[in-house]
Formats: sequence, structure tokens, C-alpha cells
Amino acid sequence: MNISEHTFTELQPFGKLSIIAMKGCEEIASKIDYYLKEWRKDSNGVIYSGDSAPAQTFILDAECVRFGSGEAKGVINETVRGHDIYILCDVFNYGVTYKMYGMEVPMSPDDHYQDLKRLIAAMNGKAKRLTVIMPMLYEGRQHKRATRESLDCALALQELTSMGVENIISFDIHDPRVQNAIPLHGLEDFHPHYQMIKSFVRTVPDAKIDRDHMMIISPDEGGMSRCIYYSSVMELDLGMFYKRRDYSAVVNGKNPVISHEFLGSNLNGKDVIVVDDMIASGDSMIEVAHKLKERDVRNVYVFASFGLFTEGLEKFDKAYEDGIITRVFTTNMIYRKPELKERPWYTEVDMSKYIASIIDTLNYDSSLSELLDPVQKIKKLLKK
Repeated sequence: MNISEHTFTELQPFGKLSIIAMKGCEEIASKIDYYLKEWRKDSNGVIYSGDSAPAQTFILDAECVRFGSGEAKGVINETVRGHDIYILCDVFNYGVTYKMYGMEVPMSPDDHYQDLKRLIAAMNGKAKRLTVIMPMLYEGRQHKRATRESLDCALALQELTSMGVENIISFDIHDPRVQNAIPLHGLEDFHPHYQMIKSFVRTVPDAKIDRDHMMIISPDEGGMSRCIYYSSVMELDLGMFYKRRDYSAVVNGKNPVISHEFLGSNLNGKDVIVVDDMIASGDSMIEVAHKLKERDVRNVYVFASFGLFTEGLEKFDKAYEDGIITRVFTTNMIYRKPELKERPWYTEVDMSKYIASIIDTLNYDSSLSELLDPVQKIKKLLKK
């Protein structure tokens, strides 16, 4: 039984449940709050929070106040003593701005991360347990050294745990080996497999999900593990592109890709699902889609946990108009431009119920195994 299906009288929570929604996370936090309130209502409609007082909301009153110079401080406006606290943090939300010397400044990942530390510091160690939910991991792409360079992700993880964070929840981590930086603390790597497939079958109900009509494609060798999972649970064949890079040059912090080479079986007439952890500029994804179309693929669907679209949406508009890409699926766990939601090629995958289940389960100090690996739910969904 899923923990959220228990009545509130059956189990005792670890501590009073409280959620802090950092700037930019208000929308998804309100959805998570809605599910938690629905699951924790008794027969009289009273919401159980973990102590004798009924709850109106699980969202805690907290903020980061900015001075005109750009400096800031974290403020907690109610007690946290004995609470089991979950902080929602989207470090990639550039839609949040602040005033500095009269200028409107978009918040960078570094700004969000500093605000996270400010709120942790403002609690002054009084919370019973502290969990950070950071869907896209801060500096997760800087996970290994190629030369004399910083390891920012590892440093951040160590810093957070030294400040008292017990668990860090993230999704589709670029390289899960960053867990080695904090081996004695919890760093859980969840994946939106079930939610992606569920959204796909609802959006494309006439899709034929079998080996004769569909194939899973990895856009590079680094993403093979997540694609192997999709191909296994959906019982589809798997293909892969590998990137030939120019290691003599660095452009925008990375070695430029010369070409994408395909490894796999015949694609003629098939639909394909290209799976990746993120869409950054989108150049690689669109080039992969072009290569697939050259092999007479019928439809190209893209699954990406995080849609950054760092260079705008226009190139995807053109790819859609040219019939190169049919549809793109990304989650609502990071900031999305308002105009993205209006695009005919875009489908948003809602993760709020899943995150609420994770919080609910952890608050009752129960196992996350079923939430980490939803194979049976996927099989049941596809059978329908």
C-alpha cells in the first residue's frame, strides 16, 4: 500500500510536516500542499499535520529579504522547533528577479543556492529533520574533472550536509556518481519514468508501443542507462547516437560536437522516443532529430526531465514546422517560460503528486523503494 493511502491514525510521522517553497517554487508547492491536505484529512475534514493542532496548510511562512545593494537575509516567520522540514528549491528559475542598485536582476543558480543556505541558517538548528528537494541538482553538470577545475556539485553537497541537511532529493541527476561526495548522507535520485509514459499515452493515444512500430533512442552514450530502463519496461528496441567532439576547442564551456553517429537497427517507418535528462540549447537534440528523419523515421518524440531552452524556443518552432520533431515532453519541476506552455509541440508533465508522495512517505519514515522503481505501475499502464 502506498503510504498516502493510509489513514492519518495508522502511522506516526517523524515530526510535524512543514514545506518551505523558495522563490519560484510557489506554483508546484501549492499543488503538493493540495495533495498532502487531501491525503491527511480525517472523516470530519480536519487536516492532520503531525501534532494536536489541525493544519490549514503545510507551507511554512519563510522568505529571503533583499537589500538595495543586492545583499540578503533568510527569515523564518514561525516556529520550526521539532518540525520535519522539506525545502523546495529551483536553482534554475531565472524568472525570479530582485532589485540591485535600481536594476532588475534575474536570479542565477548561485543566487538561489545562497538563499537556500540563508533559510537553513535562519532555522538555527531547531528543526527535527531537514530535507532539500532540488529537482535539478545545483552544478550537477560539473560532476567530474577534465583538467584543473572546480568540482562545484560535490562542494555544494558537502556544504549542505555540514549545515544539517539530512536528505537531498533530486531527479534524473546528470551523473549519479556525485553521491560519492556525501556517502554517509541521503542523496536520492528519482526519475519521472512513469509520469512521462503516462503523459505520452494520454497525449498520443494512437501510438503503437511495440517493437515493430516504436524504438527508444539515446542521443549520446552518457544517457544509455536511462534509455535502457525505458526500453526494458516498454519492451522496445534501443538505438544510440555517439557524439564526435572537437577536443581541441572549448565553446560555451564544452567541447563542440562535430557530428552524431548512429548505432542501432533499421528505423524505417517507426516512431522514436529520444530520452535525455535535459534540453539546454537544444542544438544536439535537433541535430539528432534531423539524423533520425534521414533514416525515414515517422515521428520523433522527445522526453527530457528538464527543459532549459537556454537559446530560446525558435529553433524548436522551426523543427516542428519542418516536421523534424513531433512533440516535446518536459516536467514542471523547474521554471518554464510562459510562452513555452502555449507551443503546439509542447506537453508539460506534472510531477507535483509524485513529489507529494515522496514527502508523505519520508515524513512517515517509510521505505521509498516503490516510489524509486515504478515498474509494475508502468506495466499496468501499458497493458491498458
